[in-house]
Amino acid sequence: MKTFLPFLNFRKYLVLFTLILVSGLATLAQSGQGGGSNNLKNGLKFENPQLVGPGGNDLQLNAEYFFSSVNDTTDAIVRIDSLVNGARVTKIDDNSNGVGYKTAFQPAVQNGNSSGISYAVFSFRFYQKGTNQQISLQEVFATAIDLDGNNTLKEYVKINMETAPAMNYMTLSTDISVSQNGHTVIGQNTLGIERNGIDTAYYNNMFTVTNTNVTNFSVAYGVSKTTNSSSTRQYSLYLKGFNYPAPSTLPVKLTAFTASLVKEKVSLKWETASEINVSHFELERSTDGVNFSQTALVFANGSIATQANYAYADNVSSFQVPVVYYRLRSVDIDGKSELSETRIIRLGKTDANSISILTYPNPVMNELRITVPNNWQNKPAVFEMFNANGQVSSRKSASGCSQTETINTSNLAPGFYIVRVTCDGQTAQQKIVKH
Repeated sequence: MKTFLPFLNFRKYLVLFTLILVSGLATLAQSGQGGGSNNLKNGLKFENPQLVGPGGNDLQLNAEYFFSSVNDTTDAIVRIDSLVNGARVTKIDDNSNGVGYKTAFQPAVQNGNSSGISYAVFSFRFYQKGTNQQISLQEVFATAIDLDGNNTLKEYVKINMETAPAMNYMTLSTDISVSQNGHTVIGQNTLGIERNGIDTAYYNNMFTVTNTNVTNFSVAYGVSKTTNSSSTRQYSLYLKGFNYPAPSTLPVKLTAFTASLVKEKVSLKWETASEINVSHFELERSTDGVNFSQTALVFANGSIATQANYAYADNVSSFQVPVVYYRLRSVDIDGKSELSETRIIRLGKTDANSISILTYPNPVMNELRITVPNNWQNKPAVFEMFNANGQVSSRKSASGCSQTETINTSNLAPGFYIVRVTCDGQTAQQKIVKH
């Protein structure tokens, strides 16, 4: 989507709408009524928000908006949870004629003046219609529509669910990159081509996450840019489902991917259970967690039905950044690819004999990162979070512990928690605050 445009040309919109009908991927009415479409799955509609507080003014941090009857039995509240790096919300839900889908959640976000990533985080909670009783929805579809950009600015979305969701591309040929790390799915434009307004027919710029038993979730909308400038971008999160093309199944089963810091090198290891017509693996590195570039290429064994192990050492002795991110792209001989979870390495000298852990950020919102001692790396470890009453609120096991592990905290209630990590008969813990 281009810098905020209030409407699409009606004639062009009619053409786009016709294309959707003909394609058979989705039959959608701009009014939000599904009609008799066999392609449109039941979902949620977001219209006519009402500011209800409690802690923020309109379009400001902590403002909450009530959406009545998002389906026949459910109301919803959307909250502006965070504004990062100068981002501002200029519209909470734009239902102007011709702007995407009226029943989608469509905020307008002004990015910060400085280069880098800026975004706004919106959280969703669901209630029994007409009551304040929070409920869980049987199934939620969330389609990020029209993630576009240009040479200096790329649109960015992060969808965070309570449990790991499924992800589908709208087409097998995309203009975006999408990666998943447990509960979180991150999509970002890569091609740098602007589409007019919110282009609802260009499937190359869309992806969908699907999850069941959803009580709440969050979405971050913003940009990653290389210039010091500010503009307002229109976004669209369509909370209904489409019929999708057949999924692209990569013929490799990745069973492990770990990263550990050994002196001045990052030891990257991965394991596959089987490979069929696999071409190679691309190790990708980032210093900001969003913009990745290839740092190494490792050729695969090709076609084997047994376990295979790979390793690569990345020299980071000259790096001046505190954190480095790694992910693994598996590529088959047809060019199809799949990304692993992202691994995080915190650089800096640590005492190899220390059994203390480092947690950050603290206070935390959605994701807590835990750096373990050097001598715990690549060993089995258990990560637990205890609330103020001593009850286990979260638990994660790692068969081969990376230097830094990530714990999803989006579904935890605000308050104090104790993080405890147990490895090789040793235990370390630290207090954190959840906002």
